Amino acid sequence: MKFPALAFDLDGTLYPNYSLYFRIIPFMLKEHRLLRAMGKARTRLRNSDWSDGSGDFYVMQARIMAEVLGEPVESVLEKTERLIYRGWEPHFKKIRLFPHVPETLEAFRKAGIKLGLLSDFPPEIKLENLGILEFWDTIVCSERVGCLKPHPASFLELAGWMETAPEQILYVGNSVSYDVAGACGAGMKAALIRTKFLSGTIGSGGVTVSGRTTADFCFSDYRQLRDYVLS
Repeated sequence: MKFPALAFDLDGTLYPNYSLYFRIIPFMLKEHRLLRAMGKARTRLRNSDWSDGSGDFYVMQARIMAEVLGEPVESVLEKTERLIYRGWEPHFKKIRLFPHVPETLEAFRKAGIKLGLLSDFPPEIKLENLGILEFWDTIVCSERVGCLKPHPASFLELAGWMETAPEQILYVGNSVSYDVAGACGAGMKAALIRTKFLSGTIGSGGVTVSGRTTADFCFSDYRQLRDYVLS
């Protein structure tokens, strides 16, 4: 077997991001300041050296957001949880997965391959609403680990829970900067789903994008991933 274990990103990898963005346009227009503050906070946390697994990620995120918004930390914590984390989850009942995702996951499971998922946002309710919660042996949220992608700690945490050496795991994602770079940094193999134009060249070893990193395999249809893994 080429890979005894596979792991996946969620947002933009198992379903198209635009499906969510289209449904939250009214929210984005109304709460643009909150979203902008959250984006700034996550960029700062993602690019800093604080992420060693210590401290409370949600409190640290809220503190930075509170600085940007000029609001109390407790108010920002409550608003972020209610409006974003919980508020977006019902939309996933109406979002469609990329074609051939369920049957591909089922084929992997029948082949005896361990399946894991690593997301930067809490994934369980999303997965339930998407109808694919049952497929996963291991689910990890990098926020709960305390380290956003591409920090290797979350990927290594995933490998630990999967009881599989990182080099035996193929991680599937849609972001070169977060998914491919993070997986490679943790010693995993990486597959990239290409759902939009990326500058780069495809060769026998994968796709090199902007000269930064290399995916071992790239695909645009989940049947291609299935054939690659099971062949």
